[in-house]
Amino acid sequence: MDGRFSQFARAVQDDPDVTIVIGSMGGGGMGGGGSLNTARMFVTLRGAGRKLTADEVIARIRRGQASHIPGATLFLQAVQDLRIGGRGSAAQYQFTLQGDNLADVSEWAPRMVRAMRAIPGVVDLNSDQQDKGLQASLVIDRATAARMGISAKAIDDTLYDAFGQRQVSTMYRQLNQYHVVMEVEPRFWQNPDGLKYLYVKGTNGQVPLSAFTHYEPTTSPLAVNHSGQFPSVTISFNLAPGFPLGPVVEQTLDLQRSLGMPANIHGNFSGTAQAFQDSLANQPMLIAAALITVYIVLGMLYESFVHPITILSTLPSAGVGALLALMLTHTDLSVIALIGIILLIGIVKKNAIMMIDFAVETERKDHRTPEEAIFQACLLRFRPITMTTMAALLGGLPLALGGGIGAELRRPLGIAIVGGLMLSQFLTLYTTPVVYLYLGRFRLRMLALRQHLWGRPPGLAAPQARFGSEH
Repeated sequence: MDGRFSQFARAVQDDPDVTIVIGSMGGGGMGGGGSLNTARMFVTLRGAGRKLTADEVIARIRRGQASHIPGATLFLQAVQDLRIGGRGSAAQYQFTLQGDNLADVSEWAPRMVRAMRAIPGVVDLNSDQQDKGLQASLVIDRATAARMGISAKAIDDTLYDAFGQRQVSTMYRQLNQYHVVMEVEPRFWQNPDGLKYLYVKGTNGQVPLSAFTHYEPTTSPLAVNHSGQFPSVTISFNLAPGFPLGPVVEQTLDLQRSLGMPANIHGNFSGTAQAFQDSLANQPMLIAAALITVYIVLGMLYESFVHPITILSTLPSAGVGALLALMLTHTDLSVIALIGIILLIGIVKKNAIMMIDFAVETERKDHRTPEEAIFQACLLRFRPITMTTMAALLGGLPLALGGGIGAELRRPLGIAIVGGLMLSQFLTLYTTPVVYLYLGRFRLRMLALRQHLWGRPPGLAAPQARFGSEH
């Protein structure tokens, strides 16, 4: 393992964007249970002058010499600024199979791994199932042992005395005490051949263990992982650059259903992938709740059911602008980008609020027509709208154009804000007055219809009957 680790370290160090490579063998965090057949490597990339992202550098290393070293496999993943739960693994995203017995989980986990290899974009696919450890199973000829007067307990005691480190005595001294542990010499437990040197006490004296037993080499798991007190196997994977997580999650769940697993085997994503699933499940409800809250607040402010719709009509252009900016810059619609789109709800609607607030006030106090009121609002509110939009847009440019450590996390937020503000600023100056006028005419038609159906305009008190009779 030491030689293979040195080969991998040299292969990674040969990449032009790698500056420092350090690592160690053993230890936890890689799904190997801290065994010596695993190692961890920490790689530092060059900061100034590097044109590729961390994921692109990883893809280049994956295609290089590191993929041709036999006897071991190298898994690489970028350090995550936000890591949400999950167990330590060799890749970023995790899918866990859990069951009520180890045999079924051990049988279906390799099938799931083989099926997931066909999913486009999945790389570094591996699992924490290590069931190839060597084990010597002792097979007892019970009939022969019974003829010799040897019980199963006597065999168990003999094996425990030889290999179980039984404490047989305690040596007391003035300042300390020492436990005396009995076991065979190390040269006898290096391989199963040491069993033929053991003797078991029978009715007629000492009997060689090999006279009535033999051993069979089998495999055994090095470690059995558990999730919620049940045995489990965690499959971890990375994504190739340019492949989103959403389709991979859906295809993985479809594969689980198509394999026909028994009812006692359950599969679910964990860690970052589970957080992604939860965010997708709650995303429509959260956005709808935000829009409803904004509508209620604006309706109470303007005492109208129509004007809040005029203000909310500016939001689609902001969302389209954010998505177009993400597409033009080849940036994924991540959770951070989604946060930027939600932030646009509060930033963009202020353009319409500044116009509608002035127009409604002018229409009510100065008794202007809707056309005159909104025209006056467009003239007088153009400068503050432009100033506030440019302030927010220029404030987001450092996020969209910045580099350095952690820029991959901040850049989608800046791109979404800048793209949404640019398109919404251009469109809402033209669309908001149009929507205001059309919804105003719609409101007047509804009032006329109610007056025609009821015979009086709604909202009048005592004069209603006299107005109706005169009419």
